[in-house]
Amino acid sequence: MIPLFEVATLFVDMCQTVTDESIIGRAQRAGKIQVRYWNIRDYAGNKHNRVDDCTYGGGKGMLMQAEPIYRCYQAVCQAGGEKPYVVFPSPQGKLFTQQKAVDLAKRPRLLFLCGHYEGVDQRVLDQIVDEELSLGDFVLTGGEIPAMAMLDAVARLCPGVLSDESCFTDESLYNGLLEYPQYSHPAVWNGVEVPPVLLSGHHANIARWRREQSLRVTRDKRPELLETAPLTKEDRAFLAKLEEGRI
Repeated sequence: MIPLFEVATLFVDMCQTVTDESIIGRAQRAGKIQVRYWNIRDYAGNKHNRVDDCTYGGGKGMLMQAEPIYRCYQAVCQAGGEKPYVVFPSPQGKLFTQQKAVDLAKRPRLLFLCGHYEGVDQRVLDQIVDEELSLGDFVLTGGEIPAMAMLDAVARLCPGVLSDESCFTDESLYNGLLEYPQYSHPAVWNGVEVPPVLLSGHHANIARWRREQSLRVTRDKRPELLETAPLTKEDRAFLAKLEEGRI
């Protein structure tokens, strides 16, 4: 089954510009994934396609109404296939992580619901949303940007999207650590040489160097990740040497 990503939004063109390009665009054209968009305004049910209204209790700004979103959701479900797992990008949600991307990549059908204005009527969120996720402790003007970021992070983990599984298993955060430094040609640039081990052709030494560099970079930049990362006895010994200043 080809993984299906769907996006319910007021700004289809804005989102489609992102997913039609680069790796995600090529994956669609190659039939590795599907991305489908739903314009919430098409389900407004009024001649002006209005989907927002004032909030009860007062306050500034307009709120997206429940009914157009629910009608859109019903259309998604009626389009066939497995019931979509609905993700609502929101600063109130749990933090989106690489592990969450891995978990979502196992689902055959994802629907990202993009809010806008002052938000979305809570009643429809309670009825259709499976999970609220946040990119961080900040607020954007709509859910489109975080939805595209999450879609990209999940889609690239689907089979065939990247050329080889190692393209993402060696990356930062996939195995709990940050990625090791990488270098390309020339061997000397601006007076700085590529680490000699990378020119040695000794695969075991290169693998050990990369692991140690991942540990070093993680300790220096995101030390809290080491608390939950799966570390070997050798990893812990290397980190102990770093702390003692012996390397």
